[in-house]
Amino acid sequence: MAQLLAPAELIAQVTTALDELSEQLRRVPLTEYSKPSSLPGWSNAQLIAHLASLAKAAVRQFESAGAEDVPPMYDGGAEGRIEAINMSALMRPQSLQTLVLDALAQLRASLPAAEPNWEAVVGYRPGAKVADMMYATWREMLIHATDLDQMARPPASWPAEFCAHLFRALEARVPQGARLVLQPHGKTRTVLGQGEKSWVLSGTDFDLAAWLAGRGIPGAIRVTAAADGAADPQLLPWPSDRLMQR
Repeated sequence: MAQLLAPAELIAQVTTALDELSEQLRRVPLTEYSKPSSLPGWSNAQLIAHLASLAKAAVRQFESAGAEDVPPMYDGGAEGRIEAINMSALMRPQSLQTLVLDALAQLRASLPAAEPNWEAVVGYRPGAKVADMMYATWREMLIHATDLDQMARPPASWPAEFCAHLFRALEARVPQGARLVLQPHGKTRTVLGQGEKSWVLSGTDFDLAAWLAGRGIPGAIRVTAAADGAADPQLLPWPSDRLMQR
């Protein structure tokens, strides 16, 4: 597995992701907000509202890191999160655009102060630290950028460091009893899972990472070897926050 990024390097990656996402959101026509995004069941407005909500929640986590009583990620838990997203999605597109751009700008401004508190506890999930929140922010901003504008920013735009991170973070999607050998073109292979049924999958690192994240394009990766009689590998649902790795 690739090594974890140094704090300054990860912060730089997240900063770039926020800058690129902000520019992308400025280009999304307001007339597209009510249309479906590439994320099944979500409109563009809901997805944009989610990004705004996530950015605000991340800022609160970074600013309260190490406090005696750290706040939860979202007020009202999962239900409160969805309710807030759906309410914000009803805003006029111009107002929602302003909301999300302001939230992303506030998140970007909060990043430099996160490094000194890197190992401080946050309320993102039980036992989580600032580092975990930073990785979660990276995932949310880059992956959801592919869900807007019908993948106008496809996984091919993901940096190699992010693809290596997703290989680690999404290993929980490998079913029990399965073993996946990911062979990115020209790069070191990664083994996920420890089961007896084994598959070797080849493709670009970003296509393999996108497949793990449920954003793959059919035919972008190949199963070059498989256990006797085994069908193509199937992944488990997206893992809960408790199972996500850095």
